Amino acid sequence: METKAGKKVFNGVAIGKIHFYKKTENVIVRTKIEDAEAELARYMEAKEKAEQQLGALYDKAVAEVGEANAEIFNVQAMMLDDDDYKDSIENIIRAQHVNAEYAIATTGDNFAEMFAGMDDEYFKARAVDIKDITNRILTILCGNDGSSEIGDEPVIIVADDLAPSETVQMDKSKLLAFVTRLGSANSHTAILARTMGIPALVGVQISEEWDGKNGIVDGYEGKFIVDPEMPVLEEYFKKKLQDEEQKKLLQMLKGKENVTKSGKKINLYANIGNPSDLVSVLDNDAGGIGLFRSEFLYLEADNYPTEEEQFQAYKKVVETMGSKKVIIRTLDIGADKQVDYFDLDKEDNPALGYRAIRICLTRPEIFKTQLRALFRASAFGNLAIMYPMIISVDEVLKIKEISAKVKNELLAEGIQIGDVEEGIMIETPAAVFESENLAKEVDFFSIGTNDLTQYTLAIDRQNAKLDPFYDAHHPAVLKEIQMVIDNAHKAGIWAGICGELGADTFLTNIFIKMGIDELSVSPGCILPVRKAIRDAE
Repeated sequence: METKAGKKVFNGVAIGKIHFYKKTENVIVRTKIEDAEAELARYMEAKEKAEQQLGALYDKAVAEVGEANAEIFNVQAMMLDDDDYKDSIENIIRAQHVNAEYAIATTGDNFAEMFAGMDDEYFKARAVDIKDITNRILTILCGNDGSSEIGDEPVIIVADDLAPSETVQMDKSKLLAFVTRLGSANSHTAILARTMGIPALVGVQISEEWDGKNGIVDGYEGKFIVDPEMPVLEEYFKKKLQDEEQKKLLQMLKGKENVTKSGKKINLYANIGNPSDLVSVLDNDAGGIGLFRSEFLYLEADNYPTEEEQFQAYKKVVETMGSKKVIIRTLDIGADKQVDYFDLDKEDNPALGYRAIRICLTRPEIFKTQLRALFRASAFGNLAIMYPMIISVDEVLKIKEISAKVKNELLAEGIQIGDVEEGIMIETPAAVFESENLAKEVDFFSIGTNDLTQYTLAIDRQNAKLDPFYDAHHPAVLKEIQMVIDNAHKAGIWAGICGELGADTFLTNIFIKMGIDELSVSPGCILPVRKAIRDAE
């Protein structure tokens, strides 16, 4: 019996056979060719076929995991058509008179290495996509199917890493859990696991020798047990039954109030990143949307989304939610979320750089376009707006000036707008210590604990090497949260949490005692947090 530790991605217990997923390798040999144009034609034909395959994968992914998760295949299609990528392949074929396979493999290795070596986490993650599209073209040219058959029985998939195309093509009814050596909590595999609701671990030291053996994935404690002894197996069968029973019991909480035993009501909302997430919001019985990440509109576009495009997206969400509150966060581009057409400079410390409200205040036309769309949509439901990465009262006053101007322009045009609450995210120590003054200028606070913890502890939350030092329960972070709540209430406004800590049921009772008014969590965490609220004193 072996026990390996990993980074947990999704809770749950899985027991079953281990299938070591190993894709068919394309063996590439460098061959001299006489007709470079004929070889270029082979490459272009394979590229077109790869684009068709990505289109089919996009359609399949939309049906299975939603538009937001499927978008990666549109991104990969654009990468296939990238001028630098194509020029490199064509130049190698023409200059070295070599076969297309060698030129493509060399270009893919060079580009993947270049991306992997970047400091920016977003670009670093693109190395996987470069390898995926390169392997796709090579597989077409080599005539391989590029896959590893899972078999007929449900299995625990173990792999070095999984490309988006590989996970989408798998038969979902045969997947018990994912365990990978590489990847992060934000990898494509992790996103798919959360969408499917199956346990997953990343960062596990794996071995091909495990193939065919029994395995246990403990998504609660981040453990992978290989070839478990009978007492351990029996223990986990009981744990799995308890897990399934717990999920059934949670379903019985649908329609119940989020009220503590002493009668305090907590607003329990959902975090979403795309209108396609609304199904999950409604299915999990959220009381509203506490964080709608509007940057998806910018990340999925080739150019700045128009006012009308944004209006339609926001209108769809507020109409669907009816009278329930929808809090939309304004553009939060920068740091790990890069958009080519924004033309942002490379920064040594992007998390501390030109991002979020800093972009909006220095590019007011982008900001005004979004605000016009938001205020127009407010006439169709219960919409609130919150502004990210605030550090000073001066910033809030500038925002209020722009916001007032936009509202006056819309009213002058005869366009109806609703009664919109405007709040800010507290996610910097500066905002915490200035919260007494900030509270006098806004309608609410929403504490973004992910960034607040990162900036307070001076730890990059996306750096896996720092995981042993990262403590989301650090006393300093909890003291900051208490200070923000106290200052909010002193000014007569409400305070909520929309970061990952909001879903930490270990802290639910502590937050309630602190006086928190609202918690916003991922849709799948709504019912567990509701239970924690109802169990609290």
